[in-house]
Amino acid sequence: MVNNAAEAYKRQQIMTATPEALTLMLYNGCLKFMDEGIKAVEEKQWEAANIALQKAQAIISEFRITLNMDYDISKQLMPLYNYCYDRLVEGNMKSDVSKIEEAKGIIKELRDAWAQAMKKARAEEGTKGIQGGGGYAG
Repeated sequence: MVNNAAEAYKRQQIMTATPEALTLMLYNGCLKFMDEGIKAVEEKQWEAANIALQKAQAIISEFRITLNMDYDISKQLMPLYNYCYDRLVEGNMKSDVSKIEEAKGIIKELRDAWAQAMKKARAEEGTKGIQGGGGYAG
């Protein structure tokens, strides 16, 4: 019963999240799956490692697919995503934790930068709401 409530809560969070918050959730999920993959490789649980790392790869694939290449930042992100994806595939195939860790470091930096950008955007939006005297500042 507790597990069902937790799943329902998680589903509700996802369904009501902004696109920006969903991106942050995906970064966090990707890092979680990489951690699970690393642990499974270290414990020689090959099937569990493969499943976890394929989930991380799927998230990175989603990032690549949804990039809007009209923006310069997207042209900078694509090679990073490709590199991380390749490191995960190689780390998975060769059971090489160092390759997975390398991808994890890059994704962690991207996640942290995204979180900072969200925080800055919220602060700027709050300032606009105060200056404008109206509108939504929540």
